[in-house]
Amino acid sequence: MGYSVGQVAGFAGVTVRTLHHYDEIGLLSPSGRSHAGHRRYDDADLDRLQRILFYRELGFPLDEVAVLLDDPESDPREHLRRQHALLTDRIARLQQMAKAVEHAMEAKKMGINLTPEEKFEVFGDFDPDEHAEEAERRWGDTDAYKESTRRTASYTKEDWQRIQAQAEDISRRFAALLDSGTPADSEEAMDLAEEHRGWINGSYYFCTYEIHTCLGEMYVADERFTAYYDVVRPGLAVFVRDAILANAVRKA
Repeated sequence: MGYSVGQVAGFAGVTVRTLHHYDEIGLLSPSGRSHAGHRRYDDADLDRLQRILFYRELGFPLDEVAVLLDDPESDPREHLRRQHALLTDRIARLQQMAKAVEHAMEAKKMGINLTPEEKFEVFGDFDPDEHAEEAERRWGDTDAYKESTRRTASYTKEDWQRIQAQAEDISRRFAALLDSGTPADSEEAMDLAEEHRGWINGSYYFCTYEIHTCLGEMYVADERFTAYYDVVRPGLAVFVRDAILANAVRKA
């Protein structure tokens, strides 16, 4: 008896109207009819439909699909080999697209609209995307985090390079004070700590003195931040922390 048009539509995930259209243009005509004149499809028809849907998924127009399927020189195995090669190529391209989308999602999460090459150019070996989830988990509910995310979303590569250059300049000047034996609670060190707070205000979010002192403590408590400063000059993380605390006391 074969399969009804409704059954075939259900098997293939297409509409009955689509099957009617394929029949009307001669692309897929059912092999039989019921006593009432209704379309009936057999296994060979289903095989042909499967090949049609493969080519349609790959973007072939219906007239080209008809030519491919009705070529007297072709055989089912050749169709399968061709479709396998086309699908493999498409999968590779889709995987590349998926990776690009993943990079875009990660960058948006951090508010960094940079390509991987640009991020490496700006941040070097430090990958801000790796810390996005941690930052959101620790501070995602704070106004500072929300403000930082909003502001940095529009930053360009040039903006990030400027911000990084300012941070490196402040770190070098802190290191110079430490090398010269200047105390962390000196006017020079406290003024530089205030400049550091202003850099945060201008680049990320409004940094209160309370937030600034918490950051100073984190520079010492978190080995990743300690390493960032101590690679400039050993002991610099503690010196920056002490200058920040002294400045906060001075401003209280």
